[in-house]
Amino acid sequence: MVVSVIPPKMIQSLSIRLCQLDYHIGNFAENTRKIIAELNTAKLAGDRLVVFPELAVCGYPPRDFLEFTDFIVQCEDGISEIARHCIGITAIVGAPVRNLNASGKRLHNAALVLANGAVKQVVRKTLLPTYDVFDEYRYFEPNTEFDIVEVDGIRIALTICEDLWNIEDPLYTISPMDGLMKQRPDLMVNIAASPFDHAHREDRIRVLSANCIKYGLPLLYCNHVGAQTELIFDGGSMALASDGSIISELNYFEEDSARFTVKVDENRKSLIVNRSSPILLSLDSARDDRSLPSSRAPRPSSLSKTERIHSALVLGISDYFRKLGFTDAVLGLSGGIDSAVVLCLAAEALGSEHVRTLLMPSPHSSQHSVDDAVQLSKNLGTKYDILPIAEAYERFRTDLTPVFGEPPNGLADENLQARIRGLLLMGVSNRFGNIVLNTSNKSEAAVGYGTIYGDMNGGLSVIGDLYKMEVYELAQHINRNGEVIPRNIITKPPSAELRPDQKDSDSLPDYAILDKILFLYIEERKGPKEIIALGHDEELVKRILRLVNINEYKRYQTPPTLRVSRKAFGMGRRMPIVGRYLV
Repeated sequence: MVVSVIPPKMIQSLSIRLCQLDYHIGNFAENTRKIIAELNTAKLAGDRLVVFPELAVCGYPPRDFLEFTDFIVQCEDGISEIARHCIGITAIVGAPVRNLNASGKRLHNAALVLANGAVKQVVRKTLLPTYDVFDEYRYFEPNTEFDIVEVDGIRIALTICEDLWNIEDPLYTISPMDGLMKQRPDLMVNIAASPFDHAHREDRIRVLSANCIKYGLPLLYCNHVGAQTELIFDGGSMALASDGSIISELNYFEEDSARFTVKVDENRKSLIVNRSSPILLSLDSARDDRSLPSSRAPRPSSLSKTERIHSALVLGISDYFRKLGFTDAVLGLSGGIDSAVVLCLAAEALGSEHVRTLLMPSPHSSQHSVDDAVQLSKNLGTKYDILPIAEAYERFRTDLTPVFGEPPNGLADENLQARIRGLLLMGVSNRFGNIVLNTSNKSEAAVGYGTIYGDMNGGLSVIGDLYKMEVYELAQHINRNGEVIPRNIITKPPSAELRPDQKDSDSLPDYAILDKILFLYIEERKGPKEIIALGHDEELVKRILRLVNINEYKRYQTPPTLRVSRKAFGMGRRMPIVGRYLV
């Protein structure tokens, strides 16, 4: 017997474009131009709805710029300009809006629905994260009313970033989607500013998938891409089916767009179908060739932790310089692993011709370190200058001898060398406009193994969120297609070379052990008893944690650090300088 299957009748259809762009905080002209350009592209393609990320008009996070009335006025002007281009097409754009109620914070974090040349609807963010790098309740009033958005007969549950994150381990007492489901939406759309860390893609997918499964709806998710000082946004906008499976992801670490067609059948079951096939799929996408770069990066599911970190740091350096209006960097190249990795990343991000290094050997520097540094510079094609500091070092020692009662020795003597180097780097920075890149790693910064106003200075800390063992992993990745970093730099014992035959191991435990203890304390927030219970030596744990705590004052004076972990030093970690806990 032959059984014929009659497909359900489709009663509504909507073509939607997701646009993940790299915005510049407060650069309203550029942000608005980008959004309008994508709108025009979408019009030519016949799309009916274009979705942009959270706070796209002003960039994320705007922080205390939100306290300036003029800043809000410029946001409003940008929205008005974008709305004028929304004729025959609808746009969802993130922007701050004024709170019209007499009480509460003066602003809302909102998604504005623009159509027919004006603001058609405003959807306000309900759940305002105030943890780690987020501080939204400082500025915004939470939403309390829930309404769906309807475009061409498709009923959309529109939410903003955190609004979908209250599903696994709830931090809030309400869930926006619970309120929106009462109005029988066909589709979820979430606009976001979700920062990168090397494990966040999996967390994000798990949360988004859980929403699809719980509410039985497909989801279109639109995220920022690009770096805003410490924060790096990896993009990865995506479409998910109602069963939580991923059908399509946009590119990571670069601007991208993709269009999707949503269809709803006579039973109000929503699907997204492939444009090129009449076969119904739970979700699929059709990309524009225009949005694809000439050389495709590996898909995100195939990227290792180290590959993700590498891409993030290159993007972080590039955007930091571009958005500040600088082109050139300078750094001290010691012949050690940290400065070698930073140089490679900077050369990739800015171009070798825009990176300069200073080799500043002291009387305690080994010749092989100088030779290794020279070879690395030649491998990369970067300009280098050799500036021996022996004469300046001896002059400082002479000048301090009457004060000390003897020539400087010990820590004071070692720090002299680091501070002379810092002075020379800042001199080049002042003369030529090069931004100094800091080369300290997270292990050293954690325990204070660095000289404030010396090797801890700079305009940007590139690897300050990488533990020492992660720096070695990144070096191996940089050499994956051939020797860029000379092998001797990777294999020799790490040393600051500030005294004869010095090794890091003279002052610090083995980095493999140190990094594990630091990770448990910093990322996992485990106290000393918990760390000791995991098998670590009691005296060593106490010593390391004491070093972390008493060196908090140093970290308050270091450059902004590119964030690649779940808990970086900087805006996401707030510790008292004079606290006694664990000391």
